[in-house]
Amino acid sequence: MVKQRDVIVIGAGAAGLFCAAEAGKRGRKVEVLDHAKKVGRKILMSGGGRCNFTNMYASPENYLSQNPHFCKSALSRYTQWDFISLVAAYEIPYHEKTLGQLFCDQSAADIVNLLLSECSKYGAEVTTRCDIISLEKVADKFVVHTSLGEYHAESVVIATGGLSLPKLGATPFGYKIAEQFGLSVLPTRAGLVPFTLHDQDKHVFADLSGIAVDVSAGNHRNAFSEAMLFTHRGLSGPSMLQISSYWEPGESIDINLLAAAHESILVEARQTSPDAQLSTVLAKHFPKRLAQVLIEVNKWQNLPIKQFSVNQLKAMEQALAGWKIKPNGTEGYRTAEVTLGGVNTDELSSKTMMTNKVEGLFFIGEVVDVTGWLGGYNFQWAWSSGWAAGQNA
Repeated sequence: MVKQRDVIVIGAGAAGLFCAAEAGKRGRKVEVLDHAKKVGRKILMSGGGRCNFTNMYASPENYLSQNPHFCKSALSRYTQWDFISLVAAYEIPYHEKTLGQLFCDQSAADIVNLLLSECSKYGAEVTTRCDIISLEKVADKFVVHTSLGEYHAESVVIATGGLSLPKLGATPFGYKIAEQFGLSVLPTRAGLVPFTLHDQDKHVFADLSGIAVDVSAGNHRNAFSEAMLFTHRGLSGPSMLQISSYWEPGESIDINLLAAAHESILVEARQTSPDAQLSTVLAKHFPKRLAQVLIEVNKWQNLPIKQFSVNQLKAMEQALAGWKIKPNGTEGYRTAEVTLGGVNTDELSSKTMMTNKVEGLFFIGEVVDVTGWLGGYNFQWAWSSGWAAGQNA
């Protein structure tokens, strides 16, 4: 038997569930379909299980897209403060961790339950374990063939996400649907992802696995001042994840290891503690193991600081502030938090998220070529784009 709906939302993640509830508010008969066993899996594992659900400072400048203006409309019409108000209405306790990042006090499940409650409240049904076999438009309606039967709908919203974290069920489904309907899809790659190092660098830094240090990491496109973490395969931590979205294969990254310290630490130490060994001075500002490796990598002699000239010490400081590293690559979609690229925003209305070519077909969330920084920005895009489509689907 054919099931008649006003709106079918494909994908029961953050954007899809939020969109479904918003469309339901307008009295639309909505059903969300997802191939997974349970909804919101990416939400549940995000933020260490506490879901960094938005950022107090979210603005268009925090997003990457071939068209940087596209996200402005949705972000301005459904803001972080709107979602924070919804979280407060559900009495979900939350806190700011750092840099405007808001996390649940208890569990990411609180956000999933909020979304399901909103869907239930406004009559939007949610169906899991439902594989989409095909989607076509016949006359003025969409026909969705699924493992659970055939659906007919006036509108279809694609909220299937990107390619990151395939173990959570990520697929290229959304991109294939876009291409099927003649829409342009920009090349995709992993974003907010750890770097891997070339063998020679990996060998040098392998013993530092687990050590974190505050740095400024950047290139000619952007720079971020946050923690960097040495791993057994390369470099991770917030600063590395952030700059990875602005990095192209073959490029170097500039890392200022003195970003959290006074940049004249060695010259000053020559005055204040001239008899201290170079390793001792460095160990005041870096973990001991890292201080030792920095001396070895730069082939510095571990002498009392007074035995170096001021110019020698300044050169050492410049080396620490201007460390260049050329990654071998990234860890890829396996550990990436987001997917860069996707459905070309030129194909969509920034106000409604509907495609310009196909009446009633919408794309929202990560499947679109809009990618946020680390820190709750991608969830805010899910809420804002989901809201925009929900007002129109």
